[in-house]
Amino acid sequence: MTIYKNIINGDFVDGDMGSQPIFNPATGEETGSVMLSGAAVVDQAVAAAKAALPAWADTPPLKRARIMFKYKALLEENLDALAEAISTQHGKTREDARGEVIRGIEVVEFACGIPHLLRGDYTRNVGPAIDSYSDRQPLGVMAGITPFNFPAMVPMWMFPMAIACGNTFILKPSERDPGAPQLAIDLFHQAGLPKGVINIVNGGKDAVDAILAHPDIKGVSFVGSTPIAEYVYSTGTANGKRVQALGGAKNHMVIMPDADMDQAVDALMGAGYGSAGERCMAISVAVPVGEETADRLVEKLTPRVRGIKVGAWDDPDAEMGPLITGQHRDKVSGYIDQGVAEGAELVVDGRGFSLQGYENGYFIGGSLFDRVTTDMTIYKEEIFGPVLSVARADSFDTAVQMVNDHEFGNGTAIFTRDGDAARSFADQIQIGMVGINVPIPVPVAYHSFGGWKRSLFGDHGAYGMEAVRFYTRLKTVTSRWPTGIRSGAQFNFPLNN
Repeated sequence: MTIYKNIINGDFVDGDMGSQPIFNPATGEETGSVMLSGAAVVDQAVAAAKAALPAWADTPPLKRARIMFKYKALLEENLDALAEAISTQHGKTREDARGEVIRGIEVVEFACGIPHLLRGDYTRNVGPAIDSYSDRQPLGVMAGITPFNFPAMVPMWMFPMAIACGNTFILKPSERDPGAPQLAIDLFHQAGLPKGVINIVNGGKDAVDAILAHPDIKGVSFVGSTPIAEYVYSTGTANGKRVQALGGAKNHMVIMPDADMDQAVDALMGAGYGSAGERCMAISVAVPVGEETADRLVEKLTPRVRGIKVGAWDDPDAEMGPLITGQHRDKVSGYIDQGVAEGAELVVDGRGFSLQGYENGYFIGGSLFDRVTTDMTIYKEEIFGPVLSVARADSFDTAVQMVNDHEFGNGTAIFTRDGDAARSFADQIQIGMVGINVPIPVPVAYHSFGGWKRSLFGDHGAYGMEAVRFYTRLKTVTSRWPTGIRSGAQFNFPLNN
């Protein structure tokens, strides 16, 4: 069995808060353990990052980019190993895990362009013999706190951009699936990253609180549930840190009467049940406009949901794997119980699913509810499992209002052939990421990811140019060299006259 330790200054370091077992979600088998850490180990990691900071911040961006290019190549060479580490600890299918790694690599690829991304502005003669230029400089030691559902991709949203910008970094990954982050950091060191520039601290709330309180950590990136995101944001900012905290979601997909219904159903199957629904950009609410549209949608969805191929990660035919833990499977089942109790129509019931040969795995089948209303718990709360709710709307305006009234604002989509409806939807909707005939509108690496409302706390989204802005601070220099020009003392506000 593998024992996962912290990585500090390039070395493995024991934890100081005991350990926690790691399980293969497909089998329920204990496959290793992770050493947990608290404030003392966080102090060690910060000391290493702080010591490495001056030399790394002074490293020319072009040299940083060359390390990034090598790192990208190593990630691509080890794609299958990273995917297997994800699948055997998280449970997602092989192809889903490969897709996760590829999307993470795309952010590393974007970070390779850091010499261009950090270019400032220069203006000559803003005043008589006075020039002005701007520069973006690193903040210092940064930290990232990442979730279990994307153990490779979400950390790669953070540390490549932070490090490319000249910061040093401390990663606190999920303690449930630490394998992929550890391999990713090992590959970064193989690419030539100096020791101490990136460090890993494994732990739970003790480690999080130590990161949020440490005076030498200048900024924190977080992805997770909304209650924890709000806690991280309020605690971190109270301690003087720059914080971006991405929270939960309840993503709606509006299906207009003119939509290609087969295309919409295909989209809902992948967006609702892919990765077993354990992703913040999953579509968990379908909003068909009109009763006839809703009836056609449910009629086509029902056999598709019943026919989902659930299997272990190494089954090439598997469309959906297990959930991360038995506790989470039971929580998702509890939501289905509550939906039935509150009066929703359970069309397909995934509870009680068992996979032959994997009876101890954390499997659950896909579930489909119809006639869900906005006052029901399964509509209001993020289930984070393979449960799709159909909430019928009588008009386009009602559908838009449903989406806008929800507390979360991460992603949404509309399926229609009507350009006017699509454009109106994109304009009116109060959501950070919008898809038009695209079910999961996750931006590519050179744009930026971020929701609205209670899906994001802070002023910056993840990766793209938002990351450059988050991981740097602007400095503007105005300079004048002796030219023989004398204007005397000036006591009023300077003017360019």
